[in-house]
Amino acid sequence: MSTDREHSEQQTKQSRWGFRGMTVRDWLQLLIVPLALVVISFLFAAQQDQRQQQTENQRAEAERELANQRAQDEALQAYLDQMSNLLLERNLRESAKDSEVRSLARARTLTVLSRLDSARKERLLQFLYEAGLLRKKNPVVDLNGADLSGIDLRNNNISGSGAFLLDFSLYQAISRTLEPGKGKAANLSGAILSDANMERAMLEYTDLSGAALRGATLKDADLSGAILSRANLSYANLNDASGITDEELDQQAASLEGATMPNGQKYEDWLKSKGRD
Repeated sequence: MSTDREHSEQQTKQSRWGFRGMTVRDWLQLLIVPLALVVISFLFAAQQDQRQQQTENQRAEAERELANQRAQDEALQAYLDQMSNLLLERNLRESAKDSEVRSLARARTLTVLSRLDSARKERLLQFLYEAGLLRKKNPVVDLNGADLSGIDLRNNNISGSGAFLLDFSLYQAISRTLEPGKGKAANLSGAILSDANMERAMLEYTDLSGAALRGATLKDADLSGAILSRANLSYANLNDASGITDEELDQQAASLEGATMPNGQKYEDWLKSKGRD
């Protein structure tokens, strides 16, 4: 009798708390909603954290880029101030070829060029040209070994006594003074011109020996008399370039891997056509 009473009380307790007859499935269904809410909350928080991190990364990158642009502007302005001082106070334009002031001007030029992006490099060369430091047959500032990577020289005349016409429309009336066969023009030997855009550039008698022209665009460029010995022309576009033959390029250049030859063929295909694969 006592056992029946205890069993009845136990059933009453289970019924009161709603546990009587619950299976594992019932328990899972009871717990799945709060568990799902916990998981959703966790995923939402993680997504929010990720978005916040991305926003912070973008902000930091923007700040770094802004700082970099500001640093380049300051470097260029300092260079222009220094060069103006050399022109006005130390007569750079009329200085002797091996003078200390020319060596200083060259050192400052090469140093700052390595720190600037392509647009600011163009502004720097514009200044040198307009200051008469690149216009003479023997330029005051020698750009041998200069880092001119990425610079855009489309339609620009960098021969003609070493001039850099960075906006051809402004200088189209200026005549070239260098006569064919009278020696080389601009000295860009060893210059870094990787990925530079020199489409339709007039490069007659320009010294590009040892220059890094990897990936440069020389489409329709005039290379008459240009010196390209030991130049790296891998992956350069020389399609329709004039003044130099495929054979001369092959003889002079240090590398033509992946380059597009003046006749439009890839260098490797040109080699095969010559039976030299």
